[in-house]
Amino acid sequence: MSTSKVQAVHRIAVVGSGPRGLIVVERLAARLAEDGSGRPVEIHLIDAVEVGAGRVYRTDQPDWFLMNTVAGMVSAFSGVPDDGPTRAGAGPSLYEWWRTVDPENATPDGYAARADYGRYTQFLLSAVEANLPATVSLVRTLSRVDDLRRTPDGYRLTFSTGTELVVDQVVLTTGHSAPTLTGTEKALADFAATRPHLRYIRGDSAADMPLRDIPAGTPVGVIGLGLSFYDVLAELTLGRGGRFTERADGSLEYLPSGAEPVIVAGSRSGMPLPARGRNQKPPRYSYKAVLFTQDNIRGSRPVGPLDFRADVLPWLLAEMDLVRCATMLRQRSGEDSAAAFTGAVVRAAATGAPPDVVAIAGRVGITGVAPLDLDALARPFEGRRFADRAEFDRALVATMRADLREADLGNVDSPFKAAMDVIRDCRGFIMKLADFSGLAPTSHRDDFIGWYAPRSAFLAAGPPPVRLRQVIALLDCGLLRVIGPHARFAGDPELGRFTLSSPRVTGARTPVDVIVDARIPDPDLDRDLSPLTQRLRDSGIWSNYVNGEGPEAFRTGGVAVTTSPYHPVGRDGTVDTGLYVVGIPTEHTRWFMQVGSNRPGLWGDFVYDADAIAAHVIKEGS
Repeated sequence: MSTSKVQAVHRIAVVGSGPRGLIVVERLAARLAEDGSGRPVEIHLIDAVEVGAGRVYRTDQPDWFLMNTVAGMVSAFSGVPDDGPTRAGAGPSLYEWWRTVDPENATPDGYAARADYGRYTQFLLSAVEANLPATVSLVRTLSRVDDLRRTPDGYRLTFSTGTELVVDQVVLTTGHSAPTLTGTEKALADFAATRPHLRYIRGDSAADMPLRDIPAGTPVGVIGLGLSFYDVLAELTLGRGGRFTERADGSLEYLPSGAEPVIVAGSRSGMPLPARGRNQKPPRYSYKAVLFTQDNIRGSRPVGPLDFRADVLPWLLAEMDLVRCATMLRQRSGEDSAAAFTGAVVRAAATGAPPDVVAIAGRVGITGVAPLDLDALARPFEGRRFADRAEFDRALVATMRADLREADLGNVDSPFKAAMDVIRDCRGFIMKLADFSGLAPTSHRDDFIGWYAPRSAFLAAGPPPVRLRQVIALLDCGLLRVIGPHARFAGDPELGRFTLSSPRVTGARTPVDVIVDARIPDPDLDRDLSPLTQRLRDSGIWSNYVNGEGPEAFRTGGVAVTTSPYHPVGRDGTVDTGLYVVGIPTEHTRWFMQVGSNRPGLWGDFVYDADAIAAHVIKEGS
């Protein structure tokens, strides 16, 4: 009589089903389909808000919260469609899916709602599940993981309901969470806590803020003019029943419902985030830098950590100047002239130093152009003083209209927007330079995180142009004011109210009763309030990544992980090879972990990270 040994089930947990968690599941499914071993595998996909979409892209949020990348350039699949069924490794882009469900509104260069992206990722998960090998199953769990402990059999996950799950390996893609308030934010929250008529709303995704609780007519102060500002603005206007209509000249007019609060917003720059240029690039576009290269950057410092300002930034600025001037020359004299100019600039770089691109451009007739200055671009009102609010309002609207004119030209034909797109197009290479202590500690903290990252976000991560047109309409109807540069937010004990002010605008001091922080909190392991994060930190499984040693050591706030496939490094230096951490928790260990998609058919770190994790999980489980 023959007997066969029953093969144990290999159980894998993926905690967090936002884009990072889903691409891990997608790559696990693709690799298991190729594996053909027939071994039994359970993939447990766990999310506290919505399995298959996550919190940020949950499908029940309003449609006025938009994506910030055009639909044709977004894919959650690791490969493009082929002759087979939609499955792991072969699926449509966001646009290709969108046009099947909403053909009247879907365009490749349009901006889908975030809820639509969640519906698209739900479609992905269903397609992946439908085409899993017969011995592989997907288990969806809607619950919050509050604890993770090592056991002799693997890892025990404890849910907020008290139930438990034991698995062999865990992939942690837990996304954003709330940190302990400090500094100005804590002072504002404490001020409101003792005054029942005031309210401080901490930074978060606008869809999860209690903005609907704010009564009509309430004066509301908004901290920050970045991407989340536009979401807050949409919720407090469109979300209150107001409408934007288009005038004959193409500008927008806002028709209030009467249910809106009165909004006063401010930031250090005093300028809402500039618009993305109208897209003119194909979905699979990939930029190849000619100056901002590994050889050039490492020419003066072959080994060791880089100094961002000295070693990296000059070459990036040269690349941006090259694109800007070459675009001008192409429009004036054609492609051949632009190519000849580019060749001359590249030859000038052979000396080992960043070339003076603007001077070379001057020799071929591109005159009156100054080298790009990221400070001046990101702080357009710096050094200026305004006699009153009306003078600042005029300057603000003029600056936004000028930006919209550039955006309308497009991200290829506008010399300025084409140059700003270099920041986006070179982001992957910058990540490789900065990740895992690629920059010296002081330069990493001060030059990169403190200086470059916010300017990069301001200049290259902008909203759809319609958002700026809406801001102008709201300024025009009086429901919105921008307080001015160097905005200050404080509690006034004598008034018993919050105040907003700008030292650069005479008379710009306004009392408000609600403060909304329209900034996504920066990840920080030491301050994270998530029960799971606190458990992992306190038990020593997660530790804070430190760049450098001695007095210059920089405690980054990111989770310490190995290089790919990103195992956590514990407080005692132990590497846990059954755990994997990717995405937001590792921000500052690595850079720009908030990316939530890839371009159709083009693998970037978003897919490579997931594939490396999937490969290791399957290998270790065999």
